[in-house]
Formats: sequence, structure tokens, C-alpha cells
Amino acid sequence: MGVAQSKPIDLQPRDTVAKSDPYGLRVGIDLSRPVLSFLKDDYTGLEIVGDYRLTKKLYLAAEIGNEKKSQIQELGNNLNLNLMPGEGIEELYSFTTSGSYIKLGVDYNTYQNWYGMFNSIYIGGRYAVSSFSQTLTNYSFFNSNRDFNPDGFVLGSNEAEEFTGLNASWLEFVVGLKAELFANIYLGASVRIGYLVSDKSSDRFPNLWIPGFNKVTDGSNFGVGYNYSITYFIPLYKKAKDLAPVDQKEE
Repeated sequence: MGVAQSKPIDLQPRDTVAKSDPYGLRVGIDLSRPVLSFLKDDYTGLEIVGDYRLTKKLYLAAEIGNEKKSQIQELGNNLNLNLMPGEGIEELYSFTTSGSYIKLGVDYNTYQNWYGMFNSIYIGGRYAVSSFSQTLTNYSFFNSNRDFNPDGFVLGSNEAEEFTGLNASWLEFVVGLKAELFANIYLGASVRIGYLVSDKSSDRFPNLWIPGFNKVTDGSNFGVGYNYSITYFIPLYKKAKDLAPVDQKEE
């Protein structure tokens, strides 16, 4: 007598090891602002970036920063072709903008990672607000008639005038990527197109540059920005990874 198996042998067994994805917080800084602060005397800035993974593809995202920038508006005051480059340039006004901003929104990862990879190519959106002040350092009156002042513009004031309580808000469309360089360390880059929703300025001087938004263009509500970030991922918990169903046929 003999004893045989009551069930057929499975020649294609499935992997029964549970697979999971880590979920948590990724925080870091924008690298471009410290670099610009070091290279340029007229700019200082710092931005902290972060995101939190909600689902397989969706992330909550935020940026918080502070910027200070000084600018000079110059105009040519002489059409003499015999002048050397740089000559005949007159300073019309100079100002300094300083303030903070915060951006909140979501990112959606469009990249399909292999198991164990967590890179992303994403699109997203932000709602941003900025609070700042401007100091008009000096200004002159522009006059195209050079009969009375052939050597320069008429001086308006050399006394600094500060305008406080200024603010702005805008919407941002974001396209970017994040790639894992080492374990839990990511290098990222993004391009941002902003649309100015509100802009509270002084009656005496318009907002020509907004922290977090960059240059304000006359006659347009659009602005462009970018960042280059390095972040560290802090895993908080894991979720089971959804596996693709396998068709099984009984013979």
C-alpha cells in the first residue's frame, strides 16, 4: 500500500514575503539661496523645504523662507556715442526688500518606481503668502528734457523711507524631480510659475520684488522661480505595498 498527495504540486509558487513602502517626512533646504547669499552682496536668503507622503503617489508639501534683496534702477542719460561702456548711466532709484513667506500645497508623483526605489518626477501646486517691508533708499525725478539738467536727473531725496505692513499672495504651478543619492538623502530641483492673486503695496512706492515670488513685472501677474534642494527622509511607518494580481489557471 502507498499514500499519495491529495493536492497537485504548484509548479509556479508565488512569493509570499510581505512587501511594504515607508511613509514619513522629508525635510531639507534649498541650496540655491545660500549659494546666492555667498556670491552676491545684495542678497541674503534661506528656504526650508519639506513634504509628507500621504499615499503611494500624493505628498503634502511646504516651503518656508526669508529673503532680503537690494536693487538699483539705472537709466542712460546721454546718447553720446563717444562714451565708454558704463558711462552716461544715471541711478534713478534704489530700494531694499526684506520679508518672509510660506508656501503650502501638494505634489503628485508621476514616476513609476521599481520596488525599493523612491524617486519622483512630480507636478504640484502651492498657495503662497508673503509679508515684507521695502525701504526706498534714494530716488531722482526722471526727465527726458536735458536742457535744465544736462548732467543728470533731478534729485528727489537721499533720505531712506521705509514702507511696512506689505503683503502678497499667489498661486504656484510646480514641476520638479527628486532622486535618491544615498540612503534617505535626496537631491531635487523644481521650476515654479506663479500667478499673483493679491498685492498690497504702499501708495508711495509699488512692490517691485516680493520675497518668495521674485520680480514683479509691470502689467503682468505672472512670475517665475526655481529651487535646488537637498533633503533627508525620516521614515515614520510602513504600509503594505499593493501587488499586481496574478492570473492562475487550473488545468
